[in-house]
Amino acid sequence: MAEAKKLADLFHDTLKDVYFAERKIVDTIPKMEQAAKSGQLKAAFTKHLGETKVHVERLEQVFTLIDKNPEPKTCAAILGITDEGDEIMKEYAGTPALDAGLLAAAQAVEHYEMSRYGTLRTWALELGYTEAAGLLQTTLDEEQATDLTLTSIATSVVNQNAE
Repeated sequence: MAEAKKLADLFHDTLKDVYFAERKIVDTIPKMEQAAKSGQLKAAFTKHLGETKVHVERLEQVFTLIDKNPEPKTCAAILGITDEGDEIMKEYAGTPALDAGLLAAAQAVEHYEMSRYGTLRTWALELGYTEAAGLLQTTLDEEQATDLTLTSIATSVVNQNAE
């Protein structure tokens, strides 16, 4: 009979999943930044690219704290979300709605990340990984701030320009 998996196993698997996701996002943001027309949106993408690179480094610190090697695990969710972003860039290229679509795709990424980081932080606390929980909370705070920035850009500029 297979050994029963525990919360620590689930934490590690989910950590690998989000590690894959963050690395995929590092590869995807420059394409979105290049496609965007709004200066504010381009700047938000540029800023978040720098933050996302730090998120990858923080995840590597968490792996070290739990005595595991950083290892990505293919994340079907982020592949689906980024595929939708690619589809928007193709279908709406050159149209007034492009930036609104890019924003929607970016917020889908942020919401996925917020869900994962919130869960990982909670599990880290449950498992006694206090330092890891602090690192995960810092990233969660940054993801939430990015989501608020994107909402502000959408409601103040981008959505009106798409009409």
